Amino acid sequence: MSARLHAVTAEVDFGRIARAVDTTLEDFLEDRARHPIDRCLPPLVDVVREFLGGGGRSRPLFCYCGWLAGDGDPAGGPVPRLGAALELFHAFALIHDDVLDGAALREGRPTVHRLLRGGYHGKDDSAAGRFGVNAAILLGDLCLTWADELLYTGTADQDRIRRAEPVLHSMRSEVLIGQYLDLEGGWTEDVLDRSWRTLRHKTAAFTVERPLQVGALAAGVRPEALRACGAYGRPLGEAFQLEDEMLGVFGDRDSLGALRAGKRTVLMALTWRRAGKRQRELIGKLYGDPELDRDGAERLRTIVQDTGADLAIGDLIEARKREALAALATPALPRVARGALARLAGGR
Repeated sequence: MSARLHAVTAEVDFGRIARAVDTTLEDFLEDRARHPIDRCLPPLVDVVREFLGGGGRSRPLFCYCGWLAGDGDPAGGPVPRLGAALELFHAFALIHDDVLDGAALREGRPTVHRLLRGGYHGKDDSAAGRFGVNAAILLGDLCLTWADELLYTGTADQDRIRRAEPVLHSMRSEVLIGQYLDLEGGWTEDVLDRSWRTLRHKTAAFTVERPLQVGALAAGVRPEALRACGAYGRPLGEAFQLEDEMLGVFGDRDSLGALRAGKRTVLMALTWRRAGKRQRELIGKLYGDPELDRDGAERLRTIVQDTGADLAIGDLIEARKREALAALATPALPRVARGALARLAGGR
């Protein structure tokens, strides 16, 4: 990044936007706790508040960059509200994802359905488990409902928000279709194609491209600038998700969660496609085993490395990032937006 462009992007205060989103979320949740439909609600609000805490607010930040791409007021206009709604939708998706996966932990903390099982008043452990799952499904649905409330009530920015409706609707459908694809198991010859489709629908588009387009459309973006947002957001979202897949396998040697979960990620699908017969047998035996130990995990990592899948994914990550940054070399995007987007692309 040139010194001049860096000086421009230094004026973009991402911390201010993240804090504005946090305040919007906190005010909204506090209002729900203070004026509950039923006395069961305040403890559930606390669960959502805790679940939303500590995030980097990357989606709201990309939404803000989209707003800048559309020549929106640097103050942000409806971005804090849009960003808060994106965070609540993300909470909905993650809570349901953990239920579908039967996950016990998320980032070292109990998942929502494991946490809520403590609300069951009885001694039947299996009944407590069912209660936790059912309660988490409903709480996820509540987060989705609240996302709509944030978008469509209590704001003077309705016209701007409605400009982004087509992308908001597409984004939601894409995530759910990606979640459906993620349910499909088996090591079949089309596993690599299926894993790419899952990545693009479930996570990649929702991570960068769609939040960016939401902000841009709310600002009344020009068509050529909107195309540039897509050309940047699609490859960068894929790069970020591929990085997450690599971290799941190689990031923390003591963490076995990703290998025990057995998701058909692009990394593991590519490994399987390149693997020999014996290696495929070991993948089928070890990957996704809930009792996988450290020795088994190391055997899986060795297979990934022996096939060269890790290097291939590393090359893909770098290529996707270069593609994203190259998309910023257009006068269709305001300089401040180009600089801010370049900064976020290098932020991992």
